[in-house]
Amino acid sequence: MKKTLITLLALGLYAAGSPLLAEVDSTRLASVLAAQPEEFRARYQYRHPQETLEFIGIEPGMTVVEGLPGAGWYTKILLPYLGSDGQLIGVDYAREMFPLFGFYSEEQLKSKETWSEDFIAQAKDWAGDDGAQVSAFVFGSMPDELKGKADAVVFIRVLHNLARFEAEGGFLTAALRNAYDALKPGGIVGVVQHHARDGMPDDWASGARGYLKRDFVIAQMEEAGFELVAASEINANEKDQPTEEDIVWRLPPSLATSKKDPELKAKLEAVGESNRMTLKFRKP
Repeated sequence: MKKTLITLLALGLYAAGSPLLAEVDSTRLASVLAAQPEEFRARYQYRHPQETLEFIGIEPGMTVVEGLPGAGWYTKILLPYLGSDGQLIGVDYAREMFPLFGFYSEEQLKSKETWSEDFIAQAKDWAGDDGAQVSAFVFGSMPDELKGKADAVVFIRVLHNLARFEAEGGFLTAALRNAYDALKPGGIVGVVQHHARDGMPDDWASGARGYLKRDFVIAQMEEAGFELVAASEINANEKDQPTEEDIVWRLPPSLATSKKDPELKAKLEAVGESNRMTLKFRKP
């Protein structure tokens, strides 16, 4: 919280009663985090979920859109934390985007046709009796009834692939438009994204290697209509110093480049997860 306050003070955004500092339930969130499995808790040292959700301002009872919930790492935290008065809306990439990766099988691509239904069923199991209500859609196909309903959107390690394939289908533009339309006026967007340092070439930081530059992310968000209200270093990692040959997936938990090289694997595990920017935006 100290780092967050320093950042907010530097930006001139902290004041008593400021709506930018939401009244999160830190005790409830800590309890939810403590209840997660050991393999989840092992990632806390890199992902800082308590500090991250507090910084974004996620509160119990909110309606939250979660971009790319994947296997549910953050979903399993958000569902019990939001509680039965809250709602979680999962959003996957557009189906047209998945063939562009080049490694999905026909069976995997076929399964994307029922992603929304499958996610809802799975998330309801995760939610239990006291978790948030669950719904879902895919980017570019947001139902009209969700417009103006959300209190917050969380984009946690989501934007790089959207940016990577923007030229092929306007995927980043569509996703940010959905986020803007889904939010109530004054709603917030929390972004946690693999951070390419300023000195790296722009073409390297296109998203194809997992990293984006901070200025690029801010420019895209502002072009979509959002205002930057705060930034934090809570997910920064100075040990992550990629070269132009590196990809973010060389690091934990993927360790994609060292599966057959124990020495390299140990070296990358010592780095930890990627250097990440953490930004908070607001819909005017």
